[in-house]
Amino acid sequence: MAGDFHNPDRVWVLKEEHNVKHLESVIKSKSLYRGSNKIALPTCLTATLLLGLLAQTPALTAEPATADPVAAANALSQAFRNAAGKASPSVVVVRSETKARNVTSNGGSRNGGDNPFRGTPFEDFFRDGMPEGFNVPNGRAPSRSGVGSGVIVDAAGIVLTNNHVVEGADEVTIELSDGREFKAVDIKTDPDSDLAVVRLADAENLPTAALGNSDELEIGDWVIAIGNPFELETTVSAGIISAKGRELGRIRRSKFLQTDAAINPGNSGGPLVNLAGEVVGINTAIASNSGAYQGIGFAIPINQARWVSEQLISRGSVERGYLGVSISELSTDMASKLGSPGQKGVLVTEVMPNTPAAAAGMQDLDVVKSFDGTPVDSPRSLQEVVERSSIGKSHDVVVLREGKEVTVKVQVKSLPEQFGMQQRGRGIAPGGEETFYSKSFGIEVQDKSSVAQDSYEGFEGVLVDRVDPDGLAAEGGLVPGVLIRKVGKTPVSSIDEFEAAMSGETPEGGIVLQIRTPRGNAVILLKKEV
Repeated sequence: MAGDFHNPDRVWVLKEEHNVKHLESVIKSKSLYRGSNKIALPTCLTATLLLGLLAQTPALTAEPATADPVAAANALSQAFRNAAGKASPSVVVVRSETKARNVTSNGGSRNGGDNPFRGTPFEDFFRDGMPEGFNVPNGRAPSRSGVGSGVIVDAAGIVLTNNHVVEGADEVTIELSDGREFKAVDIKTDPDSDLAVVRLADAENLPTAALGNSDELEIGDWVIAIGNPFELETTVSAGIISAKGRELGRIRRSKFLQTDAAINPGNSGGPLVNLAGEVVGINTAIASNSGAYQGIGFAIPINQARWVSEQLISRGSVERGYLGVSISELSTDMASKLGSPGQKGVLVTEVMPNTPAAAAGMQDLDVVKSFDGTPVDSPRSLQEVVERSSIGKSHDVVVLREGKEVTVKVQVKSLPEQFGMQQRGRGIAPGGEETFYSKSFGIEVQDKSSVAQDSYEGFEGVLVDRVDPDGLAAEGGLVPGVLIRKVGKTPVSSIDEFEAAMSGETPEGGIVLQIRTPRGNAVILLKKEV
């Protein structure tokens, strides 16, 4: 940098302490540069020259020649072109077809009407396109088709997409950007993370995406979203990473990247790409009042998507570790009450019997600070690190107990199916709310939350939190976000009342539910066909 003293394109003024230190280093080097020629100077001459400059001017700053703004813009454009050109061949159109089905319903079915949220997880929460009192003709839900996006992750024909893009589909077709089409021969899904892998028939040497490292992303990094919004194939939009670690209530096992790159219905399942052309996320959801882009989109980090998809490919399902505790956010007041003011962590509200946590001696009201050295400050962050931990191995869990740090060694085990709900019918929603789950009907509910107040003001009931995709509730048209007002003729205003009303009911006998959606009231029958 000493050569800049001889650069006619720069004007230097001495300024600030760090520049003085730089001058000192130049003095010690006893040399200056002119172009590519190094000129050695005696120490006394170098010192005299630099001290003379110090005496003449009070500060040193560089005022480089103004860069060409057009050249800078073209350089960024070239980066976008390179990234899009590298990733686009691996982006596919995912078309799903669902056959007509027999249903018993006089309204509120998810299969009727035109929903502008279709193709995103938010279609389950908003029914704006459904006419109030819509009736399925002749007791049959008509066939449906949907369009989403996906990305090829294996040249032998493996496509990664969202679960909600292919959920319940009887037939899935994949269209490549070069015009080729393939039928799906196998679909493996993980509803908890909203991810799915699709295996294609007779596919080989397909263009594949390069996968990046989502842990390296920083807020402000440029990204592009590639997909098929509104069936406009291979559309590219640009934006930045707006935030990290976002949570969406319906998707229990993901912490999302937030981006302002345009994401619209049809983008779901497509890649979020960095400027190196590497996939860093799977576009999944939007926050919108209209169903279209409003500047906030969400993508599953590719590191999580890779972990889930590798298990789906190798074993057909996802094996997650578990502790066996109910947990919630640690509030400031609760931290003070427990003798740990100002502390961060995750509050253990209950240690369930016959679980790894119980065997390790974890206790109610422990505050979990870290797991294997990784700090945790929210239920989702603890859940995430435990799920991916090695099964059957011992892990150090640091907890605050009565104001003191204690290290507990826990041998993590594989999460049993419907853990907690199987034991007592109760679970914990991501926001910490208690839930009731009926496995026989495939439905989980929670007390009406503040989120639902506007849509259901003046109505009592329990809110549908989750629906098993292959359960009776899904077949009957129930979706998350619906308010259940009555079981038969029995009003329910809490999960306790709902559990009592459901006791003794069987899928063979069927139950009648009076429900309300933002569009109005409806009655559905959930009954297993024999």
